[in-house]
Parts: sequence; structure tokens; C-alpha cells
Amino acid sequence: MELITKTREMIDNIKNVCANFGLGNSSSEYKIITEIFLYKFLNDKFLYNARNENPKFKNLSFAELEKELLNMNEKEFAEIYEHINIDSAKFQRQNLISSLYNRQNEDGFHKLLDHTLTSIANDNIEIFSGRTGKGAKIKLFDPLSAHIIDADKKDAFAKALLDKISQFSFESAFSQKYDFFSTIFEYLIRDYNKDSGKYAEYYTPHTIAQIIAQILAPNGDRNVKIYDPAAGTGTLILALAHQIGDKKCTLYSQDISQKSNELLRLNLILNNLILSLPNVICDDTLTHPYHTNKTKDNLAQFDYIVSNPPFNMDFSDNRETLAGEKHKSRFFAGVPSIPNKKKDSMAIYQMFIQHIIYSLNDKGKGAIVVPTGFLTAGSGIPKTIREHIIKHKMLKGAISMPSNVFATTGTNVSILFLDKQNQDDQILLMDASKLGITTKEGKNQKTILQEQDIKQIVETFNNKANYEDFSILVSNEDIANKNYSFSAGQYFEIKIEYEPITQEEFTQKMNEYKASLDSLFAEGRELEEEIKKQLGKVEL
Repeated sequence: MELITKTREMIDNIKNVCANFGLGNSSSEYKIITEIFLYKFLNDKFLYNARNENPKFKNLSFAELEKELLNMNEKEFAEIYEHINIDSAKFQRQNLISSLYNRQNEDGFHKLLDHTLTSIANDNIEIFSGRTGKGAKIKLFDPLSAHIIDADKKDAFAKALLDKISQFSFESAFSQKYDFFSTIFEYLIRDYNKDSGKYAEYYTPHTIAQIIAQILAPNGDRNVKIYDPAAGTGTLILALAHQIGDKKCTLYSQDISQKSNELLRLNLILNNLILSLPNVICDDTLTHPYHTNKTKDNLAQFDYIVSNPPFNMDFSDNRETLAGEKHKSRFFAGVPSIPNKKKDSMAIYQMFIQHIIYSLNDKGKGAIVVPTGFLTAGSGIPKTIREHIIKHKMLKGAISMPSNVFATTGTNVSILFLDKQNQDDQILLMDASKLGITTKEGKNQKTILQEQDIKQIVETFNNKANYEDFSILVSNEDIANKNYSFSAGQYFEIKIEYEPITQEEFTQKMNEYKASLDSLFAEGRELEEEIKKQLGKVEL
């Protein structure tokens, strides 16, 4: 699609500006690129809504509309500003890109760009902001020129950024759907999801998100709350929101990583989920869970929870706090001990599973990405969690995924599906480990699930279909009798290959075996006699 190509070109051009000013691969590069991209997106969204909401602008291009807005009197513009659609950030005229473009030759232009960004952030802070765990609002934009050390290059840097976004228009993008914006978002952050934040990967493969969304809500839903306690950039939570319907759900998230929270807010804005922005929390979910119930005396409970939590990390500093009386009901299965060596191997995902179970409401559904070893661990916290799930009849199923489905980890993963209303005692276990095609991503092997693979997994799960060596329906009792194993392979029928033979053929083979045994026994006796003779000579 031409629009995708041009959008990618703009992103590449912005990255080139960073590289040319010595910021390529720097820690601040992602912030510059995502903020200037978002500034452009929101500028064009403001123009788009201003045109749609005012019949006299209906036939104007964006360029014509900008001229019209800049030339109208204060009262006319104030009317537009005040009544702009809530999904659009509000822009004062002097903050429009066209206004800055006309002033780019002024001395100290970098200060003007910085002031523009902070002004937009302040004007829209009530809606277009995230929050810290203490409730402080996190602004949409920060000044960009501070990332350039050489004062003499600041103006040139600001002008170069403005030039790249002025050459492009999102005018035709706002009629696009989720698939378009998810593709653009993935391209935008592709160089910034390689390193991990304290919690998990920044980006979960879109294929995994599709599978989870289509299994959790195959027929959509309405007026529901969706939560991810280790949200990263929001791939899982946004895929589910799209499956349910953007206007039919409210999103809640938490993640300790500032970077992932910034990228998640960008993702929400691109996908027109503006009203959920205040629910994006930057803090430690385990020690300081933010979302509470209406009476503030317990944690909030949700209709849907999706998560790809970190599997292992060092949380030894908080271990004793989490094991304390205050958190005992939430972490019912216990808290992993601190190992003598490799503290970063502490299985923090076990804490997130317990937190998710605690946070599901009575009708809640959940999907959690877990290490495949969790499905069969014979003792300890994993087994205690599985026992709890089975005794409370909340397991809907489990899917073992192909190896390397995440390019950045060699750990085999599975998806655990929970459903507090799964009372029909039918649980679907699936071994999808042989699906997909293998390719290389950088230095890493990666397995890519194709459309037919996704369709096969989703349809098999939702139809509760039994397929030999692929899927099987079991009961809670079956699982309890197998030491609470959630692995499909342990329930598949063991097959012994054989060829039918006649009675005559059977008799002939038995006679052959008998003759062979007789011959072996005779040889054995001869060998025994020979050994006795040799021993007799030695004694003499």
C-alpha cells in the first residue's frame, strides 16, 4: 500500500536526521523519533477533525485548511478549538506544523519547537497523559533539542526534523483500521524492542496476539474492562481491544518500564483509544499494583486479562515484602526463593500468574504466555498454581507453541487460557509446536506462524476439536490424575505400529524363533563346557 510505504519513508527520514546529528543508536533516539512522529500524527488528526466537524471546510485540502485556520479571527478559531472531537489533541494555531514552518529561519528555532511540544503536552494533559504509581501525570512530550550537545547544531537539528514531517501527510490515514496502524507501529519501534525493560519484551509477536484475541473473544463483547499487568508496548491488549471493538472496552495497564509505557501510549493514540490513556500506569505491578476497586479497599478485578510477563529476573530486593502478610491472599502459591547464584533466574512469571488469577472477576477470562516447563513442573509453586486452577475449574485450555516463536528468547513458550465460567469440564490441550516456518531474524532463528497456522489453532481451540497428536479434550479429573499436567502430549494415545499376519505366518515365525533359541542355548552349553575345561587346567 502506498500510504504504508510513504509512512515508512517518513520514519526512515527522521531516523536519518538522528544519525546525521550523532544520535543514531543512542538511548534518546527512540524518544526523538516517536515524539516527532506523534507530533505530526496529532497535528494532522486535529486538521482532519476540524475539517470533518465544520461543513465550510469540507472540500479543503489540509494545506488549504491550515491557511484558513491561520487567517481566521480569534473568536472563530476558539470555537473550533473548544469543540474539537475528544479523540484529537487540541492545537493552538501557533503550534500547528505550518505555523512553525513559516518561522523556521528565526534564531533560536529549536526553542520554538521545544516550546511547541511542551505547550501541546500541557494543553492536553488531562486526557493525553499517563500516570506514575503515585498518580503524577506523565506528559505527552518533552523538549527534544536537549539531546543535542552542541548548541550551534540545535537549530539545524530542529529544522531538519520539521522538514521531514512537513513533506508527508496523514490525510488519508485516518480512514484506516487497526491492521494498518499495528503495521506502522511495529515498523516505528522495530529498532527499540531488542533490549528488555525490567518487565518482559517490549513487543509480543502480532501472531500470538491474534491467536489470544480470537480465542478469548471469538464473538466480540461489550462494555468490558481489559487489563495487562506487564503491558510492554500493548500488543496483546490492543489486539484484544480490536477483536472486541474499540468503543466497547476500556483498557488498563501497568509496567515498570518508562520506555514501554511511552510506546504503549503512542500505540493507544494511533489506534484511537484515547480515553484509556489515563489508565496507563508506570510502576511495579507486584509491589505497588495501582488499579483498585471503587471502594479502594482491594485490587480492581477485570473481565479480561492478557499478559506476556517476564519469565525470569532478580526481584530479591522485594522478595520478603511480597512474601509478607499483606500480599498473602494474592500470592497464594508462594514466592520463589532467592538462589545462591544467578539471582536473575528468579521465576517472576509465577508471581504474575498469581496476580492475574487474583485480578479476574467472577466471569473473567485470561490468557498468559508462560514457559512451556510450567505446564509439567512436578512440584513447587508451578504445581501449586496448576492445582488451584483445576480445583477452581478455571482452565479453558493450554497451547504449546513452536520453539523460537519469539526471536529474542530461546525459551519454549505456551499460552495458558483461563475462564472463570468454564464449568462444562471440557479443557482443550494443544501441541502446536510443529507448526510454522523457520527463518532468521538477525543472528536468531525465528519461527513464523502463517495465516493457515493461526486459523488452524484458533478453529481447533474454539471448536474444541480432537485431532490426533495435535489436540485433545480432557476433564479436570483427567488432569488431576496426571499430576496436574497441562501438556497435551501426556494425554495423546500411545500408538504401537503392527502388521496383521495369518495364523500360519504366526506359527512359522514362532518355530523360527524356537529354532533360533535352541541354537543359542546349544552354543551356550558348549561355551560353558569349554570354560569348565579351561578352569580345570588352571587348577592343575
